[in-house]
Amino acid sequence: MGFGGISIWQLLIVLAIIVLLFGTKKLRGIGGDLGNAVKGFKKAMSDDEQAQADKPEDAKKLAKEDADFVDPAATAAKQEKKSEQ
Repeated sequence: MGFGGISIWQLLIVLAIIVLLFGTKKLRGIGGDLGNAVKGFKKAMSDDEQAQADKPEDAKKLAKEDADFVDPAATAAKQEKKSEQ
């Protein structure tokens, strides 16, 4: 007995039929495409984790920069006060 009640011989027969139907070149191409897809998925996940780790620093920086742009009149008033002192 093999995997889930399927013997090794049955698996080999199915594999032989698949190779006959598609050919080795096409199967190699499919395997390569699948490998690249998995590699790309893993890279995207690691990039996302890195972005999550960097996010708090960027959020603080952007909040500080946006504070000046939210109310230009308040920023101008602050600058006038500084110049008067």
